[in-house]
Amino acid sequence: MGMGSSRGNGPRGLVADINVTPLVDVMLVLLIIFMVTAPMMTQGLDVDLPETTANSLRQKEEPLIVSIDKEGKIMLGKISYTQPVLKEQLAKIFAEKGKEELILLKADKNATYGTVASVMADIKAVGFVKLGMITKLPEEKK
Repeated sequence: MGMGSSRGNGPRGLVADINVTPLVDVMLVLLIIFMVTAPMMTQGLDVDLPETTANSLRQKEEPLIVSIDKEGKIMLGKISYTQPVLKEQLAKIFAEKGKEELILLKADKNATYGTVASVMADIKAVGFVKLGMITKLPEEKK
């Protein structure tokens, strides 16, 4: 009896020793994931991320990269497009290459969510099934 009471008030002292920080971290990550995916669900957007296979390493040509900067300017490769024109271009590429072509979307972290979501919807609407997101590590300001 004397030993147990030396550690706080019995069992209560033990409960206080549990470290909840990892749990909170996991919950925050889950919360963020749900916040990001919930708007997509309401738009009926299903994004199939490319499965990693050995073949993807042997691609002869580079994947198509659609990028959106913080002003919402949309680029395909190094050429800038308005959204309707981009959709036409993607339709042409889709006609040539088919749905197995991989498209990567690179959006600035300050780009508006609506722009990113509608460009993703366009890519899916044209018929592409392999859509990936490019994320980059934060770099120091120049």
